[in-house]
Amino acid sequence: MAAVRLDGRVERGNQTRQLVLGRAVQIASVEGLEGLSLGRLAAELKLSKSGVFALFGSKEELQLATVRAAVAVYVDHVLRPARAVPPGVGRVWRMCEAWIAYSRDRVFRGGCFFYAATAEFDARGGKVHDALAAAQTGWVTFVEETIEEARAAGELAADTDVRQLAFEVIAFLELANAESVLQNNSLGYAKAARAILARLRTAATESAALPVL
Repeated sequence: MAAVRLDGRVERGNQTRQLVLGRAVQIASVEGLEGLSLGRLAAELKLSKSGVFALFGSKEELQLATVRAAVAVYVDHVLRPARAVPPGVGRVWRMCEAWIAYSRDRVFRGGCFFYAATAEFDARGGKVHDALAAAQTGWVTFVEETIEEARAAGELAADTDVRQLAFEVIAFLELANAESVLQNNSLGYAKAARAILARLRTAATESAALPVL
């Protein structure tokens, strides 16, 4: 019986943690990670402040947990759809489509969580900065690996500068996100999609593999 009661408390604790983090990622995407507080989250979710504090312990731990939760959402909405497509330019394009949908459909209310959070912490030091830097490195690495797979499969020219192409793709996506959030419209996503496709066509060995917008 004691084990059953313990399991029940752990399960309730996990559910509460996910509830808090679900709200935290949305707040942080709009107001920044510094906009988070244990007291605010407890009040908004009608939870005890002591209970929320017991789950996270400090504001920094809450911020770090929020970054990890955002990474999991990002993986589900961007990386996983790309991985469902065989390696090649099709996977590169699917990755870009997934990213555009992730930002345009406001999976996070403030647009791309990491675009906003990185701008907030890029000139700082500390654990939260390091967590965001690691997340960005992971994303850049994924983009580079996805492009390299297409090059290795012969669907991009052998002399393709993978790192440069990855940089350009990410830049187009992030500018579309920034414009959309600031101007409250979605016009930039179509421009980014056309720019990325044009760039991919210059490197593709068979441009027919890419859609026409």
